[in-house]
Amino acid sequence: MRIAVAGGTGVVGRHAFEAGRAAGHDVVVLSRSTGADVITGVGLVDALQGADAVIDVTNTTTLSAAKAISFFEAATRNLLAAEEAAGVGHHVALSIVGIDGIDSSYYAGKLAQERAVAAGPVPFTIARAAQFHEFAGQLLAGMSGPVALMPKLLMRPVAAREVGEHLVRVASGAAAGRARDLVGPRDEVLVDLARRQLAFDGVRRRVLGVRLPGAYGKGLASGSLRGGADAVQGQITFDEWLGNEDHPREK
Repeated sequence: MRIAVAGGTGVVGRHAFEAGRAAGHDVVVLSRSTGADVITGVGLVDALQGADAVIDVTNTTTLSAAKAISFFEAATRNLLAAEEAAGVGHHVALSIVGIDGIDSSYYAGKLAQERAVAAGPVPFTIARAAQFHEFAGQLLAGMSGPVALMPKLLMRPVAAREVGEHLVRVASGAAAGRARDLVGPRDEVLVDLARRQLAFDGVRRRVLGVRLPGAYGKGLASGSLRGGADAVQGQITFDEWLGNEDHPREK
């Protein structure tokens, strides 16, 4: 089958692309670099000709609820319109485990995305995953100085490679409305992951955990982002991930 990956050059998208190819699918990447812009809609209909499914892993980096909602609603609206015009039969959207009670900050955008997908004209599956092993490193890379502040976050992180593989399996099947959640193999605390990553990379840097205010901070610390007992469980632990080629080294 032909699968288009929106955001196919990102953290999860590149793994979805590789997994799709490894499974024998014809996989194409939707990105501005390939002439398909999800925010403006330019080039999407042409890029989706002949596609059977779209995996949407587009993303934006913001803690502003308004900016997150604007991005995800625009991207979803443009993708669904182009999919309908091109005759695509399955839209798969990546979302986040356990965010139903955290309709604020970045998660407000993901919930808005889910609502837009569910209300759209294309048969869909929403596939939620836990935070990635890559998350701690992304936060560390965005901070300068000898001290890094990590939000108090109880999590069950999963490797982005396993998320990409999961999304391809979901896209290969029939639209189901909601896939089973995907979580990692172990409960973790974000500040501990950051410290272990720095130690593994040989970087001397102090990491402090802080409780973020409001509903967003309360949700992060609540444990809801660990998912439920019925979730699909990934196999790669954080420490195993540190030792493989997917781990970007801190400097």
